Amino acid sequence: MRLGIFGGSFDPPHVGHLLAAVDAFEALSLDTLIFVPAAVQPLKAGMAAASAHQRLAMVRLLVGADTRFAVDPVEIERAGLSYTVDTLETFAQRFPSAERFFLVGDDAMTAFAAWKAPQQIMRLAHLAILRRPGAAAAESSSGPGGTIALSTRLVDVSSTEIRERVRTGKSIRGFVPESVASFIETERLYR
Repeated sequence: MRLGIFGGSFDPPHVGHLLAAVDAFEALSLDTLIFVPAAVQPLKAGMAAASAHQRLAMVRLLVGADTRFAVDPVEIERAGLSYTVDTLETFAQRFPSAERFFLVGDDAMTAFAAWKAPQQIMRLAHLAILRRPGAAAAESSSGPGGTIALSTRLVDVSSTEIRERVRTGKSIRGFVPESVASFIETERLYR
């Protein structure tokens, strides 16, 4: 089994997240890709605008009925700071024979050395680094710990921009699926 794991704040999840997941699913020939919303990311503590459970609900709405994807609340149920190494250890226990791929944005890799137990992360999964178009794709090394550079679509959208658009009364149509936009409106998020 080839298992993709896509963690993040997802505050809110948007079409860029979804397209990156589709690109990774296809490029890596995954059997499934699991979105894992963070309870609290150590490098973003105090920055979330929606609660963990609201972000989890929005990721479920983003994924919808797409059978390629799943959503796992493991970090939210664990509570506290969300460390990638802990999450990957959980997935290694659940899926010991799976080839695991952890999706990470190229921008997040600049801080990788500051993450908790980066060498253990590399032992638990391949790092699938999501890069903007034009970046050369590298081949995976054999066995855990390899890195793969994946070229993803250039989607100029960010969660920060979406929160600001909501705060200033601008439309977020096209930035997020209608189900996520409706949830944001109903929950009165980002105001």
